[in-house]
Amino acid sequence: MSDEKNTKRDNEKGEDVVAADNKVTPKDKKQFPEEKGKETGEQEKNVADNGQDNVAETLKEAIQEQAREDEQPSSASFTLRKILGGDILTGNVIKSQIWLIVLIVFFVILYISNRYSVQKDLLEIDRLNKELKDAKHKALSSSSQLTEKCRESHVLEMLKNNQDSTLKMPNQPPYIIQVPE
Repeated sequence: MSDEKNTKRDNEKGEDVVAADNKVTPKDKKQFPEEKGKETGEQEKNVADNGQDNVAETLKEAIQEQAREDEQPSSASFTLRKILGGDILTGNVIKSQIWLIVLIVFFVILYISNRYSVQKDLLEIDRLNKELKDAKHKALSSSSQLTEKCRESHVLEMLKNNQDSTLKMPNQPPYIIQVPE
């Protein structure tokens, strides 16, 4: 019904009206005024039917185009809009680049595992450095204690304190025995 109203408005404005079989213009209506009343009703009905048919066909074509199982070929140029819109992830692009994607995933996994192992090694190095410092401090303190206990004065004092030892300090300096050859 709205199509019929639009058709009447189009006729009043002087625009062309398309019927099923022929094209009627406002000039033709002025030339044949007696047929104007008969044709106008039929033409309006045909135009309304054609308009609904055209809309239905257009919708049908649009749905068929969108519901196709095969994919449309992607254009050669990728714009930012296409990349952000996800057009780059169509099946054809993925199929043609599957080995590259697998290689990239492999390198990403390798990178992550390498980083993990390096961090683990760094923690081990820090732990070993702390152990080394502790061992150096223990060795240094042990060495100083040993040096302290090995001094002559300390040894003599220990000998005096221990009465069971027969060792004593000599009163005379050592002398050299010469043996003839």
